Amino acid sequence: MTITTATTTPSRAPFAGFAAQLALLALLAGTAGLTLAGGIAGIAYGAVLCALLGTALDRAGMTFLGWANLVTFGRAILTGGVTALVTSSILGNEIPVWLLVTIATVALAMDGVDGQVARRTGTTSALGARFDMEVDAFLILVLSVYAAVTYGWWALAIGAFRYAFVAASWALPWLNAALPPRFSRKVVAAQQGVLLAVVATGLLPTWAAIGTLAIALGSLSWSFGRDIAWLHRASRVREAARTRWSTHSMTLITGRA
Repeated sequence: MTITTATTTPSRAPFAGFAAQLALLALLAGTAGLTLAGGIAGIAYGAVLCALLGTALDRAGMTFLGWANLVTFGRAILTGGVTALVTSSILGNEIPVWLLVTIATVALAMDGVDGQVARRTGTTSALGARFDMEVDAFLILVLSVYAAVTYGWWALAIGAFRYAFVAASWALPWLNAALPPRFSRKVVAAQQGVLLAVVATGLLPTWAAIGTLAIALGSLSWSFGRDIAWLHRASRVREAARTRWSTHSMTLITGRA
């Protein structure tokens, strides 16, 4: 009944999701030694997540959350569990690494499911794509924080890259232009979570873990750098076209005068 309600009544879906987030945190508190700070971080994450989702559904005028978005919502709730565990770990509490990696891996594996469900059910939407992207970005950020504590805070750049790009777009509007689809971009994005999860296991020797993080950051820098260069060239082309059009219009006006 809960799932049916969540998929048919978007106003109730965030509340059901928040209840699921609290249930996961309670489970982690009882089995994984979740600290008070970790629990608070998880609750805060869940509250913000569900509030933003509810607002987005209202703005999009959606009457159904949909199965694809429900899968993404499930991934987001698991990300809340990862957030709580990582927060506890940062504050010095020993957590079951296998549990952290398992939850993160399941969330990463589900990344390919929501898109397939959306395409097969014909329920693709701008909201769904944005929701999926934001969940991915935050999970990578949290995993990069976990890696940074052990291997150096430079690793945090892996998770912060996307947020730095968004912040830069506020000052440079041309960064908001649509990008051409590239398969390599999807590969690089998926690679980040996988590499961070591998590092999180703690099974790699230090040199290998640092090398893995360097590969993740290097590939991400290359991908973002290429996209930024393309966006800059496109903005120059648009500006040149506007200048030519303005000059042409003035010539016509002057000629008629």
